[in-house]
Amino acid sequence: MEFDIYTLALLYYWMASFIHSGQTLTDREYDDIVVTELGRPTTLPCVDPEMTGTVTVSWTKHGTPKGMEKLLLSASEGKVSSGPPKFSLADPNFLESGVFSLLFVPKIGDQGLITCLVEKQERKLRKVILHALLTVTMVPSSPLPYGILRLEASVVPNYMVGSITWAGPGGTPLRSEVRRMETLTKIPHFNQNDQGTYVCVIQPKYNCSVANFSFNVDVKMDVSREDICWQQERSNVVPCGCDATVASFTKVPNDLQISTGSVANRPHPLACPPYKGDSVLVRWENLEKRMLPKLVYQYDRWRDSTAPPVEGSPLLQLAGPPYNAHSGFFSFLLSPEIRDSGVFTCDVFHDDKCYRQRTTLSVLKVEVSPSSTSSSLYISCRYSGISQVEKVGWSHQNRSGRPRSFSPGPGKINVNISLPITADNAGKYTCTMLLRNGQVIGAVYTVTLPTTVESAGVAAPSLLPPLSALLLLVPLVAAAVGVLLWRQRHISQRGIEQSLSRHSWEAENIYENPEDMRLTSPQGSVYMDLKPGEGDDIYRELDRSEPSQC
Repeated sequence: MEFDIYTLALLYYWMASFIHSGQTLTDREYDDIVVTELGRPTTLPCVDPEMTGTVTVSWTKHGTPKGMEKLLLSASEGKVSSGPPKFSLADPNFLESGVFSLLFVPKIGDQGLITCLVEKQERKLRKVILHALLTVTMVPSSPLPYGILRLEASVVPNYMVGSITWAGPGGTPLRSEVRRMETLTKIPHFNQNDQGTYVCVIQPKYNCSVANFSFNVDVKMDVSREDICWQQERSNVVPCGCDATVASFTKVPNDLQISTGSVANRPHPLACPPYKGDSVLVRWENLEKRMLPKLVYQYDRWRDSTAPPVEGSPLLQLAGPPYNAHSGFFSFLLSPEIRDSGVFTCDVFHDDKCYRQRTTLSVLKVEVSPSSTSSSLYISCRYSGISQVEKVGWSHQNRSGRPRSFSPGPGKINVNISLPITADNAGKYTCTMLLRNGQVIGAVYTVTLPTTVESAGVAAPSLLPPLSALLLLVPLVAAAVGVLLWRQRHISQRGIEQSLSRHSWEAENIYENPEDMRLTSPQGSVYMDLKPGEGDDIYRELDRSEPSQC
């Protein structure tokens, strides 16, 4: 039974919605659409120049449910005979002009179908107008203090609206969002340059005599309450932050504080308050140089604009998913240089509230020092943001203790590596920075062995002669062998005894220390191990040659 009642309730709601939408969206029982603004005098047109003379005029409003009518005005013989006092005819001489338009100041409840009926004997003029009522809200009211301008527009009945758009002074299109029944636009950090006439444009969904309706909203600023905040450069006025004393927003207490560190040139997240906002400002203060805070990033999601960065300031970029700056969720990425340490203040603005988060950043960088010599390699570990650094030190992967290091000055500690590089001092050197909050940041520098022979500390010469040297020796060896063979044949008739007696001395000379000769012979030379043979002149010839050529 409960299921049946629930089902019937849903069915009844669906049918009621369908009937209502059918009456308003398909049964367009009107001749024209007119949009007027709440509280501003307006006119509903009803004109026929041929309907002059003795006529009867009546204006009625059709109510809900359908069929109920309310008389707004009636007139005959040139006189208004009945109707509420706020309604009147726009032209008192309507009998002569044929202008029967209705003049009034719209109030809530005046929207809906309104009929103009003019009768002259047998002739009738009947015109049904769908009257839509626009409500514009401006917060805060003009003249504005420094802060954010909110412009909201809503139309009833809303089913006749095709679109509602906003334009700034000079016709500049503004971003708008539809929230419930309202179309909203905002101007964060409203200042003197934003003063002027803002235009709300309504385009009907259905055909009417005009393509769209435009309504002006004049906005001025209370110059006496403007806060110029900090001036970074001459004639350069920057937006106010949460500390502005006369702005229209309220600073939310309990600022968030973060202390962290980063390795130089490595993307590092820079968080902002976790609240949806309309705009965001980031200021940077270098504590070591004692400089005034500098605006380094400004983003306005309603204008979709970003202010150009100030020269010499850290380079920030809006972070991607899960953040979405276009939707109002902000965070940043910073690839810091060693000079970019300090305090980053992120202010997020939403309507009249301001949220703040501060991040104190230290930066660590490892690089080869220009003080390196031919006998020593110096690796420098530089760090900034010293105020929150507890200690900094070096370590090496192959040593249980710390490598030999020294500090040439504040914010720098070097490690000395003797050259040439060996297997003992090669490897990863890590500079570790410990912050006062216990966070540890490390940067690694890898010292590699020479690439010729990776397993040894220095490059070793090849044990085999180069191929090109061997190719050059081949013809020389062949020529020497040919000469020796020719001389051997020429002296073959000499006595063997003489040859043997001389051989004994020559042999002692040549083979006195052959191992030493192998060791002292130049690289790439060919060592020939000659044995005594037949023929005396062979050894005599060798005796006349240079020993280094053996």
